[in-house]
Amino acid sequence: MGDNGQLPSWAADAVFYQIFPDRFYNGCPENDPHGTRPWEELPTPANFFGGDLQGISQKLDYLQHLGVNALYLNPIFVARTNHKYDTGDYTQVDPAFGGNQALKDLVAACHARRMRIILDGVFNHCGMEFFAFQDVQQHGPASPYADWFTVHSYPLNTSPLSYMVCGDAPYLPKLNHQNPAVQEYLLNVARFWLEEAGIDGWRLDVPFKIPFAFWREFRRVVKETNPEAYLVGEVWREAEPWLQGDTFDGVTNYRLRELILDYCLTHTLDAEDFAFEVAQLLHAHGPAARGMLNLLGSHDTPRILTLMKGDVDRLRIALTVLFTLPGAPMVYYGDEVGMLGENDPDCRRPMAWEESRQNKAVHEITRRLIQCRKQHPALRQAEPETLFVLNGAWAYRQAYQGDEVIVIVNPRSGLDHLQIPVRSRMTEWVDIFSGKNWPILGGCIQIEHLAARFCSLLVPASRANDTSPRRTI
Repeated sequence: MGDNGQLPSWAADAVFYQIFPDRFYNGCPENDPHGTRPWEELPTPANFFGGDLQGISQKLDYLQHLGVNALYLNPIFVARTNHKYDTGDYTQVDPAFGGNQALKDLVAACHARRMRIILDGVFNHCGMEFFAFQDVQQHGPASPYADWFTVHSYPLNTSPLSYMVCGDAPYLPKLNHQNPAVQEYLLNVARFWLEEAGIDGWRLDVPFKIPFAFWREFRRVVKETNPEAYLVGEVWREAEPWLQGDTFDGVTNYRLRELILDYCLTHTLDAEDFAFEVAQLLHAHGPAARGMLNLLGSHDTPRILTLMKGDVDRLRIALTVLFTLPGAPMVYYGDEVGMLGENDPDCRRPMAWEESRQNKAVHEITRRLIQCRKQHPALRQAEPETLFVLNGAWAYRQAYQGDEVIVIVNPRSGLDHLQIPVRSRMTEWVDIFSGKNWPILGGCIQIEHLAARFCSLLVPASRANDTSPRRTI
């Protein structure tokens, strides 16, 4: 089965969970790096905390209870730093993470639970310990790998820089993708981990720094190896060039994140603006909209509850929008328990496992939204149909093959005496958060007062059993 440009069959149903491996859980203290710090300390750009792949395997019960069915791991290959974006050996999982066998064991454990797992592919640049760069350092222009990099002068210097790097970081020498030998090496790496460990795809770091021709060949190799592999690029702005069916299945949907924050937090967009911008974004993404990786936070952004200044009601609105729009939603580790943190490195604190440090309301909101998304194909397959907009309030309906849901959100001030048409034959709806019944009168939901920072996800009463709350949150 070759690649036909279509999404992997599982992508639209995926709920991803992003893990920064050093910070999730320490499952094997014996492989801790030298100088590992206590778990409760605050992170710095350089310190280590001992998280590993064994720790992820030991927490799969927790992840499955939350409802996620796909994992995205930040880089795990041999590297000097805690973030591992400075790859020293693309064929070896870092010993501090448990080595190659730990990855194989984790993939097998995930697959046994019908969970998928993708890895972070850092193919624009490498680390200074990478064998080819080491050879160039030792032998200069006589090295057979001299053309694997863009070197302006010898000997190699870090100050001033005499070779091309990523992000002005001397320890991240950029690879020369015009060199066929570099291309072949990286394509073999991509194929190797699909075959060796059975991973389910790749998240590709800074792909915009690499020629499109490479990514077309990358897709061909990956899809020939596993037609169901998922390819998602780290793209912060214009996504359309990457969504033509010849490179990626989706990209990190930072543009949607910006729109959600503009609507829910800064009030730059009112409901009418937000509904329009979302529709435009979905149109731009076309058939690939269901393959986008939708997120509110990552290792490169402040924690979402920090941005929301601790306002759980406002966060509920943002999460509800995230989990009800087309695309695969992603939870950044710890966001589901309300972890706090400013930008890197503060957003990379070790996971808060102690219940006393967890926000139970945020966890329950996240778990319930995941559960509802799984139960209702309309949330995975349908685009929003606007029912009502007024200032900050937006109501939209999603329907797919007899399944339907209605979302009502209002991050701004309260409104009185609203009538929201439902455009449905269903006569009674239930809010998954409060358990409240919403009867329909005259084809409309009658709302005497819509509160400020309000959010409701309504499902037909006849289908509410699996998403009815255990308690009001």
